[in-house]
Amino acid sequence: METLSFLGMGLATALHPVNLLYCFLGVFCGTLIGVLPGIGPPGAIALLLPITFHAPPVSAIIMLCGIMYGAMYGGSTTSILVNIPGESASVITCLDGYEMARKGRAGPALGISAIGSFIAGTAGLCGLVFLAPPLAEFALRFGPPEYFALMIFGLSVLLYLAQGSMAKGFMMALLGLMLGSVGLDPVRGYPRFTYDLLTLRDGLGLVQMVIGLFGVSEILLTLEKGVRRKIFETEIKGLFPNLKDWKVSIFPITRGSILGFFLGIIPGMSTTIPTFISYILEKKISKHPEKFGTGAIEGVAAPEAANNAASSGAMIPMLSLGIPTGASSALILGAFIIYGVIPGPMLVKESPEIFWGVVGSMYIGNIMLLILNLPLIGIWVRTLKTPYPVLFPLILLFCLIGSYFIAHNTADMLIMTAFGLLGYLLKKFDYELAPLVLGLVLGPLLETALRRSLIMSRAGFSIFVQRPICIIFLGLALLVLISPLFTRKRYAKDMKEGTED
Repeated sequence: METLSFLGMGLATALHPVNLLYCFLGVFCGTLIGVLPGIGPPGAIALLLPITFHAPPVSAIIMLCGIMYGAMYGGSTTSILVNIPGESASVITCLDGYEMARKGRAGPALGISAIGSFIAGTAGLCGLVFLAPPLAEFALRFGPPEYFALMIFGLSVLLYLAQGSMAKGFMMALLGLMLGSVGLDPVRGYPRFTYDLLTLRDGLGLVQMVIGLFGVSEILLTLEKGVRRKIFETEIKGLFPNLKDWKVSIFPITRGSILGFFLGIIPGMSTTIPTFISYILEKKISKHPEKFGTGAIEGVAAPEAANNAASSGAMIPMLSLGIPTGASSALILGAFIIYGVIPGPMLVKESPEIFWGVVGSMYIGNIMLLILNLPLIGIWVRTLKTPYPVLFPLILLFCLIGSYFIAHNTADMLIMTAFGLLGYLLKKFDYELAPLVLGLVLGPLLETALRRSLIMSRAGFSIFVQRPICIIFLGLALLVLISPLFTRKRYAKDMKEGTED
């Protein structure tokens, strides 16, 4: 009953006119960003973060969260109508969504995507409400050593699940940790890696770096590739799925919601992997697997449910433990810190209006998205026709203005441009940016936890093997990092045996 009363307080906070406006702006901008290929949720959050600096913290966080889960809705529209995913979590939707559109069933594809996303998002929020507070209560037992071990575990899982090689992921995480150390020492206060430049005394600036890494780099890559969009010209009708569609979709939506939610809780899992796993699962258990890839509606329903449930699940470790699970949640964590609010177990105790206000806004935001997506399909289609030569210069201008107005410093524009070029090169050579961003955000927190632990133990590392929770998390991190060695040996053995046969 106490949880329900807190949830009621959160809904009341979210229904405040100012918070309601920011929630609407967040989900609207998120849907728009999801519709436009080449930007993605992290880039959208980075671009719009500067305009929230003068807003109350709870309103700003509500808006940024709205962008994150709103992009999940919008990404399906461009996947179905253009066969180009608006963001990575919608890649798998292209397989059956576009085929449905070609067969004249774009309406049911868009409808089941929006309604399935609403069901999954709502179910994920129920899990968030009942799991996050107990997890925060448990985390109150954590001291600096436990937080250090937990963050090491989170980084190791992210490296293990990186799309590229683990070596590249490790290099990116290490680079992020190094860049996060620029500025004043958090304990002694002396400058590090500033080279007598006043601009670097406060650090490189998270917002400027991520605007460059995600916003500018995506523009450069898309211009280089010259992506051509061929919008499937057909009359979109029958947005509400019929009874037969519901019959084959309801169980995939249920399974996708459950799978996406629990996989979304895992640090480093992101929202892309659950969509692929959900699609593969539905194809495996289907009585007609040959239909997948030719316009099966369950091939749209399950992944779309999984990615929205995963975005709700990702909020649990971020809000209750202060551990982001991907690039988008890492940026929201950085926004919390900028606003002077530290996510973690004390957030529920010390700032319940922020925690429950964000949760309440996610309920309202899901309803807004359902109302927005179905009637505004025509507007999204016209938005997709915006020529890139018009769209991208405007985005680049917005990047420059956003980075300048953070501190009214022209050096920040140079930092953003430099990291835009760096992000372009890293993406071009298949280096993942998520470990780098997590390193940037977690670096200062990780260093502070380590140094506090060493102060507690009088510079002795034995404190990390004297606490059971530390031993568990560090042991799991070690197991995750060395597991590829055993997998590689087993693979080599199987290849050898196959050759001998």
